[in-house]
Amino acid sequence: MNINESLHISSLQGKVSEAEWKLRCDLAAAYRLVALYGWSDLVFTHISARIPGPEHHFLINPYGVMFDEITASSLIKIDQSCNKLSESPYPVNPAGFTIHSCIHQVRDDAACVLHTHSRAGVAVAAQKCGVLPISQQSTLVLSSLAYHDYEGVALRAEEQPRLQADLGTRRFLMLRNHGLLTVGSSIADAFLSMYIFESTCRIQIDAQAGGELHQVNPQILEGIANVMKVASAGMGAEIAWPALLRKLERLDPSYRT
Repeated sequence: MNINESLHISSLQGKVSEAEWKLRCDLAAAYRLVALYGWSDLVFTHISARIPGPEHHFLINPYGVMFDEITASSLIKIDQSCNKLSESPYPVNPAGFTIHSCIHQVRDDAACVLHTHSRAGVAVAAQKCGVLPISQQSTLVLSSLAYHDYEGVALRAEEQPRLQADLGTRRFLMLRNHGLLTVGSSIADAFLSMYIFESTCRIQIDAQAGGELHQVNPQILEGIANVMKVASAGMGAEIAWPALLRKLERLDPSYRT
């Protein structure tokens, strides 16, 4: 029995547009990679992607399916009001919709929103100091980082304007006492940003256990945006993503079914 059959999901390959199918494969890959790198929290976080086109539709995970089970066909298409636009025996988590939909609503550049509850991410989110400039990875995060104070489980619509305002135009959002969130112009971009964000938090927790910290010179932080343009020509995600897909193909290509 293949994974879609075990989930009671019918294949959508050939039944959706070519653009949507590619997006589904990339998003399913992102879920599998989040599980592979140990950032998942059973079934309780989300990655969403906006479907190309004039409609404000996006894809999100079926609630109750583990990230290492996600396939291209199992992803659920929903509208801005969280109405299902594709058939699924699974629901959509309303807390995930509250956070993701409001960001997609005001950020045209946010083709993908990725949110985690990783151990290191929540640990740093619980620290009053937030992200410290103590690693090369942290300098990349600090160049575009925002914070949002914890307001309880994200179920209330009145929190959405504050989420939108706190994130602003930045790429990294630390949800205090909660977790990490990244936005990207593509799924690859959001994933690479989360890889850097997660690495920043893991390094910080490890470094704090090892003695007095040495912080990066503030002048280096001021010039980091220009450094990144030179280092990867703005193509870091496009460089890393094909290699990550090859890794998944070797391990389990069922994500693209």
